[in-house]
Amino acid sequence: MTIIKKTLTLFLAFTLSNLTIAQNDTIKAKILDDGSQDAEKFYNSGISDFADKNYAGALSNFNHAIEKKPDFEKAYYNRGITEFETKSYKAAIADYDKSLSYIQSADSYFSRGQAKNALGDKLGALADYSKTIEIKGDHAQAFYYRGGIKFENADYKGAVDDFNQAIKLKPDYAYAYNDRGSAKRELEDIPGAINDYNKALSTNPEMAFTYNNLASAKRKKGDFKGAINDYTEAINQKKDYYIAYNNRGSAKYDAGDYDGAISDFDKAIKLKPDYAFAFNNRASAKCKLKDYQGCIDDCSAAIKLNTSYGYAYLNRGIAKESLRDPEGACADWEKATELGIESAKNYTGDCK
Repeated sequence: MTIIKKTLTLFLAFTLSNLTIAQNDTIKAKILDDGSQDAEKFYNSGISDFADKNYAGALSNFNHAIEKKPDFEKAYYNRGITEFETKSYKAAIADYDKSLSYIQSADSYFSRGQAKNALGDKLGALADYSKTIEIKGDHAQAFYYRGGIKFENADYKGAVDDFNQAIKLKPDYAYAYNDRGSAKRELEDIPGAINDYNKALSTNPEMAFTYNNLASAKRKKGDFKGAINDYTEAINQKKDYYIAYNNRGSAKYDAGDYDGAISDFDKAIKLKPDYAFAFNNRASAKCKLKDYQGCIDDCSAAIKLNTSYGYAYLNRGIAKESLRDPEGACADWEKATELGIESAKNYTGDCK
């Protein structure tokens, strides 16, 4: 009987970063009597504090600058950047809103999109990235991050289009190559995915998650040896990469090396004791070695961690049947069916 496995293998490079203080932004103080001189001095001090990562000092100085000059657009924008760095995303959005009330700036739309993204407002972020592109058509990061949201929304073709634009504008954009590869993989373009992962690594060879993704694409292609080698490189770069251990174990399982698979699943579980996927996968390997009780124990551990883990119920039922516990097997298969595992129906026919 076949044991069904379920693993996590795909990773985007997508992160919320790359917000910067306005460029060439120090303002020369002018001798005026309306408070502007003091405002600009506070503003310049805020810029210096931000550069030194003294965010508390930067916020204080930008606050004083705004007090002295309530229509100081750049001070609102840069206070928003500083609030983003301190994860005060709602406050940052309020300041970007204020900045945009003065100037429709691509930088402000992009930065507000980043803050909305951090708060989980994907639609709002998508709109802001699109507005950024409308104002500044060569904004590679806006294309990249918009592509990331499209990927999350399963619009893989749209994601590829945006990653294409990001790469066209920034040919060494390693993250965009990685994420375009992941979108291509979801579209079943495995050769295209492998090509993009290799391009990402040729630009930046120190991206463990890209080696993991490349390995998973090779595994899907049936190149288990190549997959194992790339998972190994991912682990060499990131010693605590429990997902790569789990995935390498799955590749070893596919290649028929069940003992090697168990060894990798052991390491994944040691690094992350609540990793239900690894428990279920180790159960699969144990069952292949006819260690049915070990399979049951691991499936039970996976179910304890995730009570909705249908594949673990399915696998535990198979192991129970092998130990001549038909009632227990049927109960697990019925639960798996209830949880939406269609293949479980193949086993419930004799349970009536």
